[in-house]
Amino acid sequence: MKKTDNVSELAEIARQIRINVLKMIHLAASGHPGGSLSAVEILVSLYFSKMNHSPSHSKTDKRDKFVLSKGHGAPVLYSVLAKCGYFPEEELWTLRKFNSTLSGHPYAPSTPGVEITTGSLGQGLSQANGLALAGRLNKDDSIVYCLMGDGETQEGQIWEAAMTASHYKLGTMVAFIDNNELQIDGFVRDIMGIEPIAKKWEAFGWHVQEIDGHDFGAISSAIEKAKAEKERPSLIKCRTVKGKGVSFMENLAKWHGTAPNADELKKALAELGVA
Repeated sequence: MKKTDNVSELAEIARQIRINVLKMIHLAASGHPGGSLSAVEILVSLYFSKMNHSPSHSKTDKRDKFVLSKGHGAPVLYSVLAKCGYFPEEELWTLRKFNSTLSGHPYAPSTPGVEITTGSLGQGLSQANGLALAGRLNKDDSIVYCLMGDGETQEGQIWEAAMTASHYKLGTMVAFIDNNELQIDGFVRDIMGIEPIAKKWEAFGWHVQEIDGHDFGAISSAIEKAKAEKERPSLIKCRTVKGKGVSFMENLAKWHGTAPNADELKKALAELGVA
């Protein structure tokens, strides 16, 4: 697996990841394209540029760890892990099928590269806290990254975990919010408003940054600043677009959990440069 800081190379990887996300969800006739597509640049930046990880050393202690708290975004994580070499890319086409290693939500026992099982919204940050605390006990200062959805932060457990990370000064914790402003039933602001996000996390004792979650340069800079913060956990609020990269999916709650049919897939892939 090649690491790179070249924006053009990262953008091409992101394009390929989006193609695979759409194809695998179409073949499964089930899944969550909207929130998978909105998180592509975040995961590509982590796995292909910033994280200390390797498919050949996936269980060593001195490695960075990633927790996908918004577990329904599993297609983007699987696509990235396959591209990194954790398992053959052909396995992507078995998503959600019987006897597949790729469940609808990340399941650590069956999927190489998945650190921890997630899916029940609101629990991932607590799990990430546990990994960070374990690292401290083991004198391992590796970074624990956690990606949450913005609708997910309506869950009370998120705020208990936010207090915990701050109380224990988990400086090895770097969390992201995929702030695409939509959840399964509509706009986050209409269902249960969460703003002002930045001020709330700051009040809970976190080091907070707000960035464009599709800008590789901004993501890279924010991660480096977060890693330099040793006394506080870090939160990176990423402004993103639900369904990013496919015009007819962007900013529509419909595509939270709807698989594209054959015609929709063809149209989406054409927009991504697939003839």
